[in-house]
Amino acid sequence: MSRIYEEQDFVPVASLPEKPTFLPGTQIEIVRPIGSPGVFQYVFFDFDGTLSLIREGWQAVMIPMMVEELLATGTGESREELERLVSEFVANLTGKQTIYQMIRLAEEIRKRGKTPEDPLVYKRRYHDRLMERIAHRREALREGKISPEEMLVPGALSFLNYLKQKGLKLYLASGTDEVYVREEARLLGLDHYFGDHIYGAIDAYQTFSKATVIERLLTENQIPGAHLLGFGDGFVDIQTVKTVGGTAIAVASDERNRSGKPDLWKRERLIRAGADLVIPDYQEWPALVAYLWGEKPA
Repeated sequence: MSRIYEEQDFVPVASLPEKPTFLPGTQIEIVRPIGSPGVFQYVFFDFDGTLSLIREGWQAVMIPMMVEELLATGTGESREELERLVSEFVANLTGKQTIYQMIRLAEEIRKRGKTPEDPLVYKRRYHDRLMERIAHRREALREGKISPEEMLVPGALSFLNYLKQKGLKLYLASGTDEVYVREEARLLGLDHYFGDHIYGAIDAYQTFSKATVIERLLTENQIPGAHLLGFGDGFVDIQTVKTVGGTAIAVASDERNRSGKPDLWKRERLIRAGADLVIPDYQEWPALVAYLWGEKPA
């Protein structure tokens, strides 16, 4: 019988530093110094926003769809009121599997005296719209009209190459459906780095979570949590890694502009989630690995 898991809501566990501290000459923010440089053997990555930018702008698809559903309940609330409501709970649930946002939508419809559809119906409706929005990106990658680097967080491929050459074992897990994660990882050339260790959401959502992936990683490889390094741009990624005693690095990526500067909303949220370090992207990876493994910068 499958075990049941439920991803928890965001709970702040740390406060923002009064003054940010950075590795000299970099934008790598040290929230709390790591205890044992060089112990990391396994590296866990989230997908969307942490590596892939294929789905950048998904909020502009999800929020209007949800507002339409709530307007249809006929409560007389204005579009602006509903946009504020939806934007807030979508932001609060970002990082969890998509289905949890759809569960919240169903709850809001029920509060307004209507009978909602199954959250999976809303999830598929949203996904159909999202796929229309990003079809040109996927097609351009498939046809070689754009390079994978254009749809990745800057510096990601160079960093993954380093980790692979160093002999580290890499795992990837996403709240996006697994079939699409695997497909988009192939389009980006990331399957080369992760092999069979690519995991994503399934319709039976309570039998999957990023925590299950990490639990299996530690158990099957018989390693302590302290040997795990995790990268993510969602609170679930950070808190899951910290729960097992790993080191969590927040990727506060500017998905739209790829500016090399941190997204301040992500930075604040991920520090409050317990992140040990914050990076805007991977362009300064030589300094990062020098710090993490106690080596001289490349």
